[in-house]
Amino acid sequence: METNWLTKDELAAWVRLYTVVELLPNVLDSQLRRDADLTSFEYYVLAMLSEAPDRTLRMTALAAQTSATLPRLSHVVKRLEARGLMERFPCPEDRRATNARITNDGWRKILETAPGHVANVRSHVIDALTPEQLGQLRGIADALLGRLDPDAAMAPLYRRHDVTA
Repeated sequence: METNWLTKDELAAWVRLYTVVELLPNVLDSQLRRDADLTSFEYYVLAMLSEAPDRTLRMTALAAQTSATLPRLSHVVKRLEARGLMERFPCPEDRRATNARITNDGWRKILETAPGHVANVRSHVIDALTPEQLGQLRGIADALLGRLDPDAAMAPLYRRHDVTA
């Protein structure tokens, strides 16, 4: 089997993307740990719950929205429960399922944390790009998501913020 090596231009683009993918989570995580004593994944879990109807989701839906395995999510939820930021309870519609809900303390934590997180995202990503580049980034992300999420399983997560004309 012959390898179809990357051209110099392709390699330059790939290495830059890979470096961004490696560096950005640490930048986001550092700010959240410093300012809110949360990991970026813990924040993401709380944010997903904060945006859900009644601030509640089934654990399986929360796992899908966060691209987490149920064991990983359960471990994180256990830590957040111990801090009083969320709770689990049997699903009233299906007693075999478990729901997760952000608590009032968790809601306050999101409200306190979100401005710093948004400022960090703006500083390191949004403000680094022109409006034209931001549109290009969205187009590039859509093209990649077409390959990475071919069944659009994650589409409700990223398309819910689309502006409709």
